[in-house]
Amino acid sequence: MSIDRARAAKAVEELLTALGRPPSSDPELTKTGQLVADAWSSELLSGYAMSASEILGEALPTSSSDVVALRNVETCVMCPHHLLPAPGVVHLAYAPGDKIVGLGALSRLVQCFAKRLTLQETLVQSVADALVRHLGAKGAACVADLRPTCLTVRGEHEHSASAVTIATAGTMRAGEPMHALALELLRTDR
Repeated sequence: MSIDRARAAKAVEELLTALGRPPSSDPELTKTGQLVADAWSSELLSGYAMSASEILGEALPTSSSDVVALRNVETCVMCPHHLLPAPGVVHLAYAPGDKIVGLGALSRLVQCFAKRLTLQETLVQSVADALVRHLGAKGAACVADLRPTCLTVRGEHEHSASAVTIATAGTMRAGEPMHALALELLRTDR
């Protein structure tokens, strides 16, 4: 799908005008439409241009690791309901099959799914499922500890609240042998 930045900029200007803040009446808003369109198209939705299978396709053969975990991957998810950010960290772990990827690939995998309009529940399940499906991991787990601004700056104004979601796949699913190990590795209180 192609991005029409000029149309997006115009839509932001129309939104501001509809909210009683026309860009023509405030010098600080004169470039807001273009800046917002650029930020959304270049950064905030950049995950749509990424492919989990390509990211995990740079795998190396292995037979040596029981679990690989990466903690504190900083990211920011955009809520599809309010179009507000939810910054925080993602932790992930996987039990390799016969392949592993570099830690940078794991970080890129998180961004692939986080830089989209998505719920954090969808984000964590997408990461866990991709590790099993595209890397051939025996099992995977993903935890997101995010601060959704739709909760902190509007609505209930719970300024210090964070939301934690957990998803598992394969041998790390609930009831499977590695589930407890995955949860221990990915605890958010470390």
